[in-house]
Amino acid sequence: MSERTAEQPGPETSDDRFTVATKYWHPLDDGRVQCDVCPRACKLRDGQRGVCFVRGRQGDEVVLTSYGRSSGFCVDPIEKKPLNHFLPGSSVFSFGTAGCNLACRFCQNWDISKSKEIDTLADAASAEAIAAAAADAGCASVAFTYNDPTIFLEYAVDVAAACRARDVRTVAVTAGYICTEPRAEFFAHLDAANIDLKGFTDDFYRHTCGADLGAVLDTLDYVQHETDVWLELTTLLIPGMNDSDAELDEMTRWVVDHLGPDVPMHFTAFHPDFRMLDTPATPPETLTRARRIARDNGVRHAYTGNTHDRDGQSTYCAGCGERVIERDWFTIGGYRLDESGHCQRCGTQLPGRFDGPVGTWGARRVGVSMSRPERRS
Repeated sequence: MSERTAEQPGPETSDDRFTVATKYWHPLDDGRVQCDVCPRACKLRDGQRGVCFVRGRQGDEVVLTSYGRSSGFCVDPIEKKPLNHFLPGSSVFSFGTAGCNLACRFCQNWDISKSKEIDTLADAASAEAIAAAAADAGCASVAFTYNDPTIFLEYAVDVAAACRARDVRTVAVTAGYICTEPRAEFFAHLDAANIDLKGFTDDFYRHTCGADLGAVLDTLDYVQHETDVWLELTTLLIPGMNDSDAELDEMTRWVVDHLGPDVPMHFTAFHPDFRMLDTPATPPETLTRARRIARDNGVRHAYTGNTHDRDGQSTYCAGCGERVIERDWFTIGGYRLDESGHCQRCGTQLPGRFDGPVGTWGARRVGVSMSRPERRS
């Protein structure tokens, strides 16, 4: 990746109440400081921010300038993340910050992830306040979402710890573009993750996302084989860019060979946005084709998303073929699993995380206003 050279307003202009020290950085011989959270390795002079916008140099260290600040809080269905095999039907307390360490030209949350305005972070809460609000709302989990949580790692880790103390789980929606040491700390605190596998060519990642495919594949391998985190994958299919039969065949074969057949894959529809307004929306037939290729290659649980497709959004038992979770968008209809996730027809265990009866949250989306945060000790 090319190093960061453009100047952003420096961390010294941010509110000190929301600025905290970080540890993943090191000084360089030329006087700059390198951020070591993600493979971009932004090299910063005093007053510069990294590409992600929320991490920057202040004096002789890299700080996080968005600790305790959010672009908003909302209670969502867990299926919206999407996570189809993690506490189905439950509600999740969702939030994000501003900024992102990728540069996806097709970003569907660009008003948040590409924001360079502190005013985007209009809502605020301490880690303890978020955990308490989630528990009070009856949410089974808290989700770090809307923008990539790896860039606000310190805040996410503290929220996860506060949630664990209240028996609330934590999940992340992330691109998985993170270096080895911070990756280990970040995922050690999570219960589930949906990682975007944005495509399967180096060219697509480099020129359309501003990232590196190899680093993301390393994260997928790590999460699946070195952690207890429940993993699902999402690929936004963009017409003519990452939706060819050959690329989908190679991608899904890699997933089965490296991650196993039980990692769910979600193929979702693109709509024109951000810097790709002239690219057409993904036709439903493309999603169906991708799902078929995945299933033919051994992916046992492949889904379509951002479209109305009951067959493609429902879950089927790998043992007997029974439709064990019927979905219509984010609403669950028929449910044929016991409380531990076994098929009621044949007894096969559905891979995932199940804990009691299916949730009844449905498709509701409820905004939450939080109070001002406490100072971080």
